[in-house]
Amino acid sequence: MGEEEDIYTKDGTLDYKGNPADKTKTGTWKACPFILGNECCERLAYYGMSTNLVRYFKHQLDQSSSTASKNVLDWSGTCYITPYWTIAIFSIIYVIGMTFLTVTASVSGLKPVCHGPRGEETCQVTDAQSATFFVALYLIALGTGGIKPCVSSYGADQFDDADEAEKKHKSSFFNWFYFSINIGALIASSVLVWVQDNEGWGWGFGIPAVAMAIAVVSFFSGTRLFRNQKPGGSPLTRICQVVVASIRKHKVELPADESLLYETADAESNITGSRKLDHTKDFSFFDKAAVEIQSDNIKESVNPWRLCTVTQVEELKAIVRLLPIWATGIIFSAVYSQMSSLFVLQGERMDTHVGNSSFKIPPASLSIFDTLSVIFWVPIYDRFIVPVTRKFTGHKNGLTQLQRMGIGLFISILSMIAAAVLELIRLRMVREHKYYDLPEMPMSIMWQVPQYFLIGCAEVFTFIGQLEFFYEQAPDAMRSLCSALSLTTVALGNYLSSLLVTIVTSISTKNGNLGWIPDNLNRGHLHYFFWLLTVLSVLNMGAFLLVSKWYTYKRPVGSLR
Repeated sequence: MGEEEDIYTKDGTLDYKGNPADKTKTGTWKACPFILGNECCERLAYYGMSTNLVRYFKHQLDQSSSTASKNVLDWSGTCYITPYWTIAIFSIIYVIGMTFLTVTASVSGLKPVCHGPRGEETCQVTDAQSATFFVALYLIALGTGGIKPCVSSYGADQFDDADEAEKKHKSSFFNWFYFSINIGALIASSVLVWVQDNEGWGWGFGIPAVAMAIAVVSFFSGTRLFRNQKPGGSPLTRICQVVVASIRKHKVELPADESLLYETADAESNITGSRKLDHTKDFSFFDKAAVEIQSDNIKESVNPWRLCTVTQVEELKAIVRLLPIWATGIIFSAVYSQMSSLFVLQGERMDTHVGNSSFKIPPASLSIFDTLSVIFWVPIYDRFIVPVTRKFTGHKNGLTQLQRMGIGLFISILSMIAAAVLELIRLRMVREHKYYDLPEMPMSIMWQVPQYFLIGCAEVFTFIGQLEFFYEQAPDAMRSLCSALSLTTVALGNYLSSLLVTIVTSISTKNGNLGWIPDNLNRGHLHYFFWLLTVLSVLNMGAFLLVSKWYTYKRPVGSLR
């Protein structure tokens, strides 16, 4: 006998090689623990290295506050901008990068030479050492950027949209997927930050490297249980075909009867693994790609660069509709990025002691309250808010994805207000008591807890809602692409924050002024930056409400309108 072929279900889902497509043996929650385990360990590795990174830049690489903050934001953005084998290959690259990073922080000659007690040491770093460190750092960015867009959609693919019993669990998957992320982040922001500050960066980076190796093992362990979507070809090629065909037929009149637009006669779409989509009336220019003219020769093989199906046209329309919603996620991500940059630097200037003891809380560890907030709110949302709101709205998920995201945007505004007010009060105490040159002023770092907790609550609404929204509203064969698109908001949010820091520093330091974000924040105006983000967030929420009202949800053929 020849080589056994992959077995696909009716919707294009691959069960596993050489066996009948038995849905009871693959997918659903049986496969998800391996994906969730991979994500938990990967996020432990990521946050274990990134949470305290701004302090490594500032104290080990001897960078200024604004430069350290900008470098963290630029790197975090790169992590988010760049299906099975994709996750596997980039996970291995990730492990290599984490291992290399550990070497740069622990091997003599590659790590900076530091003198003085831990936490107060002064370090000398060469250009070669900095360059080596950045090579390792961006290798990790390549690894995490390669797998991040695929993991959530790959996990959701384990649930069949055509099976109502399975489909109902998909929304819960996104909640528990984000929950697993924050279990990893919890360990990173508590244990690993303490290790980095007290035991050294070699151990602090080495443990995340081991965690990432465990993530790879977890993923490969579940291989036989995974369902893999049959590849549907390049989505970017199909988008280009619609644009080209539309331009070629820009002078062609659209028929009054939409049923005259070209579509395959089969019950299934001609795009592998994708259901047919109903025609919609907006963006009608692109409909010209589906208008049949004599030169199309449809009796012979159809040239997709000249004639496209309605489903292919609707794929492009779906992407175009997502873009305004996508754009409103950038400001939210800029707010979120403050936890790994300016919140940490703000905390450095506050009293980090626990009571009267000698134990000090690492400033980056305050992000544990963001994590605890997420861990608290995910079960509350999934088990309480959804059932209660479902009774009032009649929607299967309680709130629509857009309503959920809007609530998160509002809460993020409150987090920026909390950060700005705290800094305003802190600076008032500095001026009144002349604390300008104190390394830590007598104001407990625990006053930062509200701003972290609010961001965690906002994440549960906006980030999880965004994950589910971009997956559900994406055409079937474009889900990984749209998941990647949603993550670029995180990238652009970090880049935007970095750009704002650069602009603000450039303008506010003119004429010899120290600026908003000097090395000694006691002499700065960090609250101005937080107020700036508050204003941008309010404007952004207004834009979100407008585009949400305009948005048209995707309709597969045969679905209820």
